[in-house]
Amino acid sequence: MPTWVWFTAAVVFAMAGVALLATDTAQRSARNRERRRWAALRGWQFAESDQVLPTRWSHGFLAAQSGGVARDVVAGSTFTADGRRQVYVFDHESGGKAGAVLVAVRCRQQYEVVVELWLPSVPVPQESGLDLLGPVGSRYAFVTQLSAARQLITPDLVEAAEEVGDDVTVVWLEKEWVLAAAPSNASPSRLERLLRDVGEIADLIDPVDEEEREQQRTHALTVDQEDERIFRPSSQS
Repeated sequence: MPTWVWFTAAVVFAMAGVALLATDTAQRSARNRERRRWAALRGWQFAESDQVLPTRWSHGFLAAQSGGVARDVVAGSTFTADGRRQVYVFDHESGGKAGAVLVAVRCRQQYEVVVELWLPSVPVPQESGLDLLGPVGSRYAFVTQLSAARQLITPDLVEAAEEVGDDVTVVWLEKEWVLAAAPSNASPSRLERLLRDVGEIADLIDPVDEEEREQQRTHALTVDQEDERIFRPSSQS
């Protein structure tokens, strides 16, 4: 084959590689701007990257990932039915490619049991120490402690897990966090809905006790009374 053919082919492949790189960079920049705007609208913090954050967890989506870095990290807190909870949202990047957007909502206490709820279309996790508990709605539960997991997986939790959506491959409880793995192209509106769903699961696993709930009601009533006093038109004699 003539040399010029090889040269032409090499040029074509190089141009294709540059085009793919440019497209990936453009998409990455667009996601970065979108995530940054979302964080600003919510009054949350934003960071370009964080190498330590993914090391907080080792189960669920992260069990099959070696290393990796968090990109376009959003950190803040959001209200759930049981009060305010700390949250993280970030792209998990491994080998220069984002595999998923991870959403994490914090509970008030740490749990010894790990509970993973996987879609049936996903290969069975190969983590050591996990046992198959069985179907939980349309998902399959893999856990570290069968008896403790059975106490947590109530009918209400099964219903809440069903609401997460079949674009989320896994939802899992690890330490004091409930996490979910969404597609890497998930939009802020999709992530907002997922945060609400994961927050509901956190409320079911980690409910507020009656004393704390009463304190929240009292605080809310006090705030309402203060607002009424401040905004009530003054009477004129």
